[in-house]
Amino acid sequence: MNINRRGSLRLKGYDYAQAGAYFVTICTHDRACLLGEAVGEGVRLSDAGRMIQAVWDELSNQYPGVETDVFAIMPNHIHGIVVLVASNPCVGVGPCAYPDHGQTPERIAEPADVEGQPQGVAPTGLSLSDMVHRFKTLTTKRYTDGVKEREWPAFRGRLWQRNYYDHVIRNERELDKIREYIATNPLRWALDRENPQSTGYSAEEDALFEIK
Repeated sequence: MNINRRGSLRLKGYDYAQAGAYFVTICTHDRACLLGEAVGEGVRLSDAGRMIQAVWDELSNQYPGVETDVFAIMPNHIHGIVVLVASNPCVGVGPCAYPDHGQTPERIAEPADVEGQPQGVAPTGLSLSDMVHRFKTLTTKRYTDGVKEREWPAFRGRLWQRNYYDHVIRNERELDKIREYIATNPLRWALDRENPQSTGYSAEEDALFEIK
């Protein structure tokens, strides 16, 4: 998943304000390892990393209609699942959390793979890009305060890359697969494309989502 070299990462013609579950990856600017250090099979978070975790945990409280699921902080990027909940009784990460595939013919699953459709849009009226923008803004403000008040390492220009990667989660099987990928991501740090000291890389990320 080479985020730095991609053009537009959004799915053309797709309404990212509609209810659904979305996998997102956001990298720090210049791939700076500001969020923690890989230790053994895990990541030891820095103070900044713990702040990032706190902001993620607060999102569902600050924005009704937004839920968060599995989340992982790597030394220079984050992976997480964001759910924009439909304004109807079926909420959360379940059959009704998956987007309407009628708008995305180039990336739809076969009809038998689709395990439910959303109804309506998230009651916040916020799109996925709105949520990512707010996450970046909140974390950048708190990180800047950390630099000024607690001598955190300064970032160059901006904390996060301008763009981010997203993937529309289409069904329960894919949700489980992505959850496992996020949870085990620290185990693959040595081979991660985003690792400046990578010893090589596996194409697992591209294969996972069949990115062309």
